[in-house]
Amino acid sequence: MADMRMVDLPSGEQVPALGQGTWHMGENQRRRADEVAALKLGIDLGMTLIDTAEMYASGGAEEVTRAAIAGRRKEVFLVSKVLPSNASRAGMIRSCEASLRRLGTDRMDLYLLHWRGGIPLAETVAAFEELKRAGKIRHWGVSNFDTNDMEELLRVGGGAAVQTNQILYNLSSRGIEYDLVPWSNERGIPLMAYSPINQGSLGRERSLQAVAERHGVTTTQIALAWVLRQKGVIAIPKAVEPDHVRENRAALDIELDEADLAELDRAFPPPRRKEPLAMI
Repeated sequence: MADMRMVDLPSGEQVPALGQGTWHMGENQRRRADEVAALKLGIDLGMTLIDTAEMYASGGAEEVTRAAIAGRRKEVFLVSKVLPSNASRAGMIRSCEASLRRLGTDRMDLYLLHWRGGIPLAETVAAFEELKRAGKIRHWGVSNFDTNDMEELLRVGGGAAVQTNQILYNLSSRGIEYDLVPWSNERGIPLMAYSPINQGSLGRERSLQAVAERHGVTTTQIALAWVLRQKGVIAIPKAVEPDHVRENRAALDIELDEADLAELDRAFPPPRRKEPLAMI
């Protein structure tokens, strides 16, 4: 197993290129032990970036995360997200403190605005900066921002402190490659890809089978390796089964060649024009 590849944040800090997502965790108490065990295994394998949100299971995913990182907080780069309706100056402080209680920690490494809402970006950025000064978050970023949103954010006072943009990105959702990917790369703002295997559906794509067979891996691993091959992209797949966690980690070691990439482009063509930002 190769060493974990790292991605540079604008702050200069490095984070794992492969992390762990928690969407849909915390929704079923009977699965809690498996979810906690999966996250712990991922940490053991070097996938120490964990992404969660106050929205997921109404805080339940944060509580699962708390159990997984208990006694190991210093090993983990912890990410959570605030709902846009809570992104006012006072609202974000309340939300952050509630998330910290559920996570069982006194600080978040990265706090994201889950998507744009009606609260002015200037107020949201001011709230992020206030939380930084208070030591409750170390960095902040955004999620589901298109190129024009990012340009507007950088015009806001303090907006240049953004550390990442978490977006939907996988073989079947490539629209961001037209403008958002190059725009972000030029400015050194990494993208964090959620649903990098499209909630598992790409694992059932026959068009990935030949590439997978050449590498002796699964179609799911090929889909994940395709996302991970790109500089400046952090992938955060969710897994609950131990074998799936290990498969995700092994995808980091797959090296796709030009023939593989050409075949994947034929099956999932890159965008030829600007497309609306995809979200789920």
